[in-house]
Amino acid sequence: MQPGTAAGQSVGIILIEDDDGHATLIERNLRRAGLSNGFTRLRDGQEALDYFFGESGRYLAEGAQAAVILLDLKMPRIDGLEVLRRLKEDKRTASLPVIVLTTTDDPREIERCYELGCNVYVTKPVEYDAFIEAVRRLGFFLQVVKLPACGR
Repeated sequence: MQPGTAAGQSVGIILIEDDDGHATLIERNLRRAGLSNGFTRLRDGQEALDYFFGESGRYLAEGAQAAVILLDLKMPRIDGLEVLRRLKEDKRTASLPVIVLTTTDDPREIERCYELGCNVYVTKPVEYDAFIEAVRRLGFFLQVVKLPACGR
């Protein structure tokens, strides 16, 4: 099943995660939860900003399809908070839903993410089975969510 926009279009999932093991677990378990959406994996904040806004600007060049962003905070080169800030400041990407998926449960950091415009904050459990279960629940959530058409 694929989450869709209000018009019923397929929604891509853009995973911004530097840890290969976490990225594999997230994608595998979202698929096990029934998602068949296209996945785009970006390995750090710089790669994410290049994807959205850089010279290659693949996201905007490919027509700025509807997407849900799963964003880690602790990444090399440029951290997730800066990526979130840039996404929400730009009118072309501001309406994209951002789900922060990170190991940090510091209340100040959670508050900062919501101030910057994140839509959902999910703490990755350190324990393996709990992490898998959290991702599966996220997958079930994404199956039923309806998104507005992306602003261009």
